[in-house]
Amino acid sequence: MLLALCLVTLSGVLQLAAAVATITLVLVTGIESVLGLGPAIFLTAGALAALPAGRLMDRHGRVPVLLGGFAIGATGCLLTALGCVLDSAPLVVLGFLGVGGMNGAVLLARTAVADMYPESRKARAISYVLFGALFGAALGPIVFRPLFAGKELELDTLVVPWLAAAAMCAVGFILVLAIRPDPRTIAFELERKGLAPNVAPSTEPAAPLREILRRPGVPAAALAAVASLAVMASVMNLSGYIVVGHNHEQADVFTVISVHIVGMFGLVLVVGQLVDRVGRHRALVGGLVIMSISTVMLAWVVQIPALSLSLYLLGLGWNISYVAASAELVTHARPVERQGLVGFTDLVAGLTAASFALLGGVAYSELGVVALAVAATVAVLAPAILLTVRRPPRAVAAGAAG
Repeated sequence: MLLALCLVTLSGVLQLAAAVATITLVLVTGIESVLGLGPAIFLTAGALAALPAGRLMDRHGRVPVLLGGFAIGATGCLLTALGCVLDSAPLVVLGFLGVGGMNGAVLLARTAVADMYPESRKARAISYVLFGALFGAALGPIVFRPLFAGKELELDTLVVPWLAAAAMCAVGFILVLAIRPDPRTIAFELERKGLAPNVAPSTEPAAPLREILRRPGVPAAALAAVASLAVMASVMNLSGYIVVGHNHEQADVFTVISVHIVGMFGLVLVVGQLVDRVGRHRALVGGLVIMSISTVMLAWVVQIPALSLSLYLLGLGWNISYVAASAELVTHARPVERQGLVGFTDLVAGLTAASFALLGGVAYSELGVVALAVAATVAVLAPAILLTVRRPPRAVAAGAAG
């Protein structure tokens, strides 16, 4: 419950970042062509934070790193607010780095919960924590929409929302303080009781990352995790500008983003059980296909209900692929290896998402939304085809299904 509540607060802050990161940087620089740079900074910071955060979690426990993540996030929100007050691009960029760093660290809470469950229920365990982010979908509009309603979109308008986001980070910090014992301690106990079969004792040092990445099932899960997160995050972070570009009001962005987050997490409890039942490989492919339907829709939909449906499907497809990928990754890694492996995957996915956001911003500003939609569709459909052609051996696939 506490880990899920951490994602409630994280989701609320990320809604603000997704909705106004592009606008904030464009306003503070006065350069419209940098519309993809805000999300790129945010995503790059999250990616670069994920790997060291994961390794620190494996060495020192999950709780200290989650605390540090929320502290860095609160600082980032305050710096962004100050940058808006002073019209300072460097301060806004530093703030984005802090918020992105928090995302990279705190998002690892989704796999920290897997420490507490046996292999056959890891997907469901991950879904329990991700479900918390659904309430963040409601938290964003409740907190932020009134702060923008009826106001011109100026730098002064952005100050109070970023201060409110800092307060959310402080709440997350307090929640983490209540987590006892550390989930890593529970994982060690499960190993001692023999509930984690297929892994070596925790007294053995962690295997090299390159060796872990070659284990059966890991490459496919890593590919799906990277493709799904990169496309989802880049499109989500550009969606605010897409909505405004269709001549809708800034307040409407929160409606679209909220529906998107409902897609990401609304059915996550069902998805977790479904993944454990039908098999993770099928779920990896199915989620990517749903995402491709969503991104194709962006080429022609204009009205808010249709845009909301597109972003809903984007979130739902990501949900299915990412839960399956996360469960598969933690299944093939020991407690002293898990967060490092997931952190590495998040690193690659985040850097890819940042690149997609930059390229997508250029494609949108120069060629229009159709070019962005086509590129995003190719980015998720190609891995789905590859995973379909190169299915895992029957024995491995059966084991992965739990």
